[in-house]
Amino acid sequence: MEPVSLVIGAALLAAGFVAGRIGGRRPPAGPPPLPTPVCGCGHPLSQHDTETNTCYAELRRDSYDRRGRWAGHTWVACTCRQYVGPRPIDEVFLPRVLPPSE
Repeated sequence: MEPVSLVIGAALLAAGFVAGRIGGRRPPAGPPPLPTPVCGCGHPLSQHDTETNTCYAELRRDSYDRRGRWAGHTWVACTCRQYVGPRPIDEVFLPRVLPPSE
């Protein structure tokens, strides 16, 4: 190999190493944001009713006219039932018949 290209390559390697050591990593600006509990539909659990398990959020859906052309967006209610586990799936879709045992 040519000695000049080896010297140039070694100089580039050393310059990169020194720049990485001097620059280093910047510390984060602050603590990370607290995670919000999210339902399976992607909405926060604050938009769900805890007693009826219904979601109060709205979703944007495309709407079409009778000819099949796009007519804009419509807002429809989210149809999720807030199953986040580990509750039995029966309690999500059927209300309890008996009062809760204590």
